[in-house]
Amino acid sequence: MTVVIVIVVIVIVLALFLVATYNGMVRGRNKVDEAWSGIDVQLKRRHDLVPNLVETVKGYATHEREVFQAVTDARTRAMGASTPAAAGAAEGILGQAIGRLFAVAEAYPDLKASRNFLELQGTLNQLESEIAASRRIYNSNVQSFNTKIQSFPGVLIAGSFGFQKREFFEIEDPTDREPVAVSFSTPSTPSEPPVAPAAPAAPPATPPATPPAPPS
Repeated sequence: MTVVIVIVVIVIVLALFLVATYNGMVRGRNKVDEAWSGIDVQLKRRHDLVPNLVETVKGYATHEREVFQAVTDARTRAMGASTPAAAGAAEGILGQAIGRLFAVAEAYPDLKASRNFLELQGTLNQLESEIAASRRIYNSNVQSFNTKIQSFPGVLIAGSFGFQKREFFEIEDPTDREPVAVSFSTPSTPSEPPVAPAAPAAPPATPPATPPAPPS
C-alpha cells in the first residue's frame, strides 16, 4: 500500500511539474506574440507615413526621381517581410532610403520650413522612438522564451508541444556590414621643378691694347 501511495504521489508531482512548465512556456510565447503585435502596428504606421513624406518632398524637388523610387521600393520590401528577422533587414534599408530623402530636403529651405513637412518629420521621429522602445521589450521577451525552451526542464517537452525558438527583431543598417576602406599611404606632393643652372658669368672686358709708340 505504501509503495502505491509513493508512486501516486510521484505521478502527481510529475504531472504538476509538467503542467507548470507547459503553462510557463505558453505565457512566454504569448508575451512574444503580444510584443510583436505592437511592433507590427507601429511599422504599418511608418509605412503609411512614407508616401506622404515622398509627395511632400517631390513638390519641391521633382528631379530627384531616383531617390523617390528607392524609398518606394524599400517600403514595398518592408511591407512584404514575413518574419521579424526579414522585417529588421528590410526596415534598415527603408531607413537608409528615408535618410537620403531627408538629405534632399536639406537643399530646400522652404521645404524644411513648411508646416506639412515639419509635422511629418515629427510624427516619423516619434514613431522611430516608439519602435525602438517596443523592439527592446520584444527582444527581451524573445530571449526569455528562447532560454526557457532551450534549458532544462523545458527542453524536455518543448519539441513535443511545438514550442520553437523565436527570432529577434534587429533593424540592420546595410552600411554597418560594408568594410571601411583604410589607406595608410600619404598623398604624394608634386616635386619642385629643378632650378635651372645660372648662366656663366661673362668674362671681364679687357681694355684694348695700346699701340706701341713710334720710334723717335
